[in-house]
Amino acid sequence: MASSSTAVIAWGSGEDGQLGIGNNEEKEWVCVVRALQSEKVCSVVAGSRNSLAICEDGKLFTWGWNQRGTLGHPPETKTENIPSQVKALSNVKIVQAAIGGWHFLAVDDQGRAYAWGGNEYGQCGEEPERKDDTGRPLRRDMVIPQRCAPKLVVRQVAAGGTHSVVLTREGHVWTWGQPWPPGDIKQISVPVRVQGLEKVRLIAVGAFHNLALQEDGTLWAWGNNEYGQLGTGDTQPRSQPILVQGLEGLNLVDIAAGGWHSTALTDNGEVYGWGRGEHGRLGFGDNDKTSKMVPQKVNLLAGEDIVQVSCGGTHSVALTRDGRMFSFGRGDHGRLGYGRKVTTGQPMEVPINLPPPRNVSAIEVNGKWVAKLVACGGRHTLAIVEWADS
Repeated sequence: MASSSTAVIAWGSGEDGQLGIGNNEEKEWVCVVRALQSEKVCSVVAGSRNSLAICEDGKLFTWGWNQRGTLGHPPETKTENIPSQVKALSNVKIVQAAIGGWHFLAVDDQGRAYAWGGNEYGQCGEEPERKDDTGRPLRRDMVIPQRCAPKLVVRQVAAGGTHSVVLTREGHVWTWGQPWPPGDIKQISVPVRVQGLEKVRLIAVGAFHNLALQEDGTLWAWGNNEYGQLGTGDTQPRSQPILVQGLEGLNLVDIAAGGWHSTALTDNGEVYGWGRGEHGRLGFGDNDKTSKMVPQKVNLLAGEDIVQVSCGGTHSVALTRDGRMFSFGRGDHGRLGYGRKVTTGQPMEVPINLPPPRNVSAIEVNGKWVAKLVACGGRHTLAIVEWADS
């Protein structure tokens, strides 16, 4: 590759400014997030109604819905449709971050974790300071990022609907907040270690379910399970990790969790999906939108050499090794990215029809955009693309 240029692209619902394009319109085709063009973005995350980008130099940008202080900077506006830097974290180098229902988590290169946004269930980890007339803690929203889990050296953060999960450098998993819908289990604001997990190398969290991939290749799950998203062959919730069935003998390299569905990726580019199948978000075809209680191979992606799958609220996007993206699931609001608002369980390629970057020479103008990373949110998707010479 003689020269290259990167861009952040977005498509889908923009009603809360989550596309970052300067307005609140929805986009059925990919568009460039121009406010980030001068930054070297290395990672993006899409939440239910907001977005973030991490730069190579550790800067963190956020945009979208902001009514709970979710963007991490004052003033507390309703929505922001242009990415802006989280100044409270400008003196540290952020390396990874996550978006929950209405809170954010981030970790720096020293393993220090931070949280901000909605905190009524203790999901930001702040100790309760006030109580209502019934004695229930009143937790303030945290508009400015603050340290959380200060005793832990964190490698990865993940956020659910109202709870938080972190993976430490020792391979242990800790959690706090309200892991299930209110009333099912006691909420906690102090991190508690998840028992039964050792040498974990990757975690993924959906709305109310959790996945942990251990170094020995086994995948464990816990939390809500009403659609089989735990992959245990039933719909019984689990408060402790249980082994995901149907993946024996596979070399798993990546996992992802959507609102109510899950995926796992093997080292030879095969995708397995399970959980809620409504709207075709599992990618099993238009004639099979049923929920799956155990992982099943997504045969419609066979041979595509998938290197990443991202799961949103009701849609999914798979990324191939050669930089193509395939979307499937619910199609309204343009979230599938190919100009049609048709819901489908058939994976279809997302065209990256953008002009070449300005800095390419006339010789290189016949190149193409290839995707490097994809992130699905509730009703929108973000991706990092790179210009590659032909």
